[in-house]
Amino acid sequence: MMTHIQFINLVLVGIFGMVLSAAFCDIFWTREKVFAMWGGAAAILLFQGIIYFGGIDFGMMGKLYPLITHVPLAALLCVLNRKCLWPVISVLTAYLCCQLRRWLGLLITAAFSGGLVMNNIAELAVTLPILLILIRFIAPNVRFISHYPISLQLQFGLVPAFYYGFDYLTRIYTDLLLKGNLVAVEFMPFVCSAAYLFFLVRISKEGRVRSQLEQTREILNLQVGQAVREIAALRDSQEKTTTYRHDMRHHMQYLSSCMENGQIRKAQDYIQEIYYKIESNKLMLFCENEAANLIFSAFSRRAGYSGILMQVKARVPQLIRVSETDLCVLLSNGLENALHACQEQRKKGRAGVIEVSIYEKNGKLFLQITNSCDKDIVFDNKIPVANRAGHGIGIRSICAIVEQYGGIYSFSAGDGQFILRVSI
Repeated sequence: MMTHIQFINLVLVGIFGMVLSAAFCDIFWTREKVFAMWGGAAAILLFQGIIYFGGIDFGMMGKLYPLITHVPLAALLCVLNRKCLWPVISVLTAYLCCQLRRWLGLLITAAFSGGLVMNNIAELAVTLPILLILIRFIAPNVRFISHYPISLQLQFGLVPAFYYGFDYLTRIYTDLLLKGNLVAVEFMPFVCSAAYLFFLVRISKEGRVRSQLEQTREILNLQVGQAVREIAALRDSQEKTTTYRHDMRHHMQYLSSCMENGQIRKAQDYIQEIYYKIESNKLMLFCENEAANLIFSAFSRRAGYSGILMQVKARVPQLIRVSETDLCVLLSNGLENALHACQEQRKKGRAGVIEVSIYEKNGKLFLQITNSCDKDIVFDNKIPVANRAGHGIGIRSICAIVEQYGGIYSFSAGDGQFILRVSI
């Protein structure tokens, strides 16, 4: 028959588990939800009391505990959280944490050579300090995991689930652990070892991904700095063109003087010099956006020098949600890759064509760059893979910027054409 001290300890461990399960569950606690939680917990404890005063012994109470406590608690948290998986994981994790008070109780009992009564008293004494520590330092980290993908939540819940099954199968429903069954005794060390190795691989993989992201961020910072310098240089060229046009009267006076003095050759050389200076700084108008015009003008000249046809259809206003530097990095990387691919085509005696379509609609920017390319483009997870060291940085930069704005991107190749599509 269960003693009163055992029943009090059972009730307290129930409160411990329910409070901890609620703390692990990421619930926005309104007044109604708080009342519902306390009402549900009171109903569970009341049901435990009815069973206790009904004369059920301690062993049977332990076997019924999942049905009278854990299942109703998980169901209540599922309703309050409006999710099914994480509340179950929270209950299992809280049950695993109950092992802390159980082990400390056994340690205190062994230290003072006490018996069953001392063990229950020791567990009662350590319950509140452990609960406060877990709520203060552990619960926020556990709740944070609830925002991870389902696959990671399942991985987190594996150890608590295995421990829950192990504890009930070897200690509550059978006495395999008490008898020293080797399979039962070694099971949890095996689970701990497997979990350690699994998380070691997982952390190593995440470390590599984090390192790659940091490298991409550093590259982006460098490219943003370069973009700022390029925009400044292009603006400087535009101002020079404006200055040349403004000073045309002075140029004409100089030429007139040369003609009057019979210095025809000198006048022709001067005209040629002014012409090249103006052409080298000429800005073509593609759209209202100044940064886009500067980038398109620069790449259009480079394409022309390489014998590549570049066609641009642009409707981009001056004010868009994408920052000037990000737009510069996005366009520069896309056009640089397209230009490089077309230059390779020209080396093989083939035509090189770049077609750009960009427009803004309903606050979103849409970009498509189509260019001539080889047919042997390799994709990994729908992302083109560079076949030479040092390449592929531009693609990663494009992806990073699009993801930064919560947009979408796609890369495709076929019929001798490579197509980049971006929506941000």
